Amino acid sequence: MTESAPSVGLSAKQQLVLTAERLYAVHGLGGVPLRRIGDEAGMGNKSAVQYHFGSKQGLIDAILLNRVEDLTRRRRLLEARVPEGDLRRVVEAHQLPLMELAEDDNCYYLSFLEQLVREMHPLDKLPATHRDSERAYYARVGALIEHIPQPLRDIRIHQASAICLHICADRHRMRRMGSVVASFAVHVGQLLDTLVAQLVTPPSAETSAALETSGIARPTLRTLP
Repeated sequence: MTESAPSVGLSAKQQLVLTAERLYAVHGLGGVPLRRIGDEAGMGNKSAVQYHFGSKQGLIDAILLNRVEDLTRRRRLLEARVPEGDLRRVVEAHQLPLMELAEDDNCYYLSFLEQLVREMHPLDKLPATHRDSERAYYARVGALIEHIPQPLRDIRIHQASAICLHICADRHRMRRMGSVVASFAVHVGQLLDTLVAQLVTPPSAETSAALETSGIARPTLRTLP
């Protein structure tokens, strides 16, 4: 499948953000010169990225903001309808907005996020509303899996989000290549089954023994958009 052309009717900044999202997702953060992003976005100015965003980091921050505000807003709407104590629905409300992005052929945000996570790119410019949403999610899930000792509880919540990101990014790539994939309903149901099982399964004797000697109370975990 060929790469997307710039969309008609978008501002120059929007064209640059969407083009950079796609190019970084496909070629990596270090594989795309800023001039190429401007060229493929249809900009006549060779320094369009610097003009609108100041730097590569400014552009990356703009790509994150372009999607994360809508993700946070949709999560809040879904969370408002979750029954008290329903772990599966809590996880679904947080992860479904991310899963939905894999169904949009022209959205490369999931693969872009994979690049950021893989290269340990700083995510400290995420809005406070998103950070608050992430903390609330950890607290809500953590309260429902109190039989899992810390620090495994936080590790599992973080790993569940990472699993969801990578599986959905892979689904997006497969769909764009024309591969046959499960229906969206099956994909979502099975993925939620996997995430909930991963969260609630009691730790093995081996893991429990390793935890007792680890000396780590709460590991440092990166926020995921």
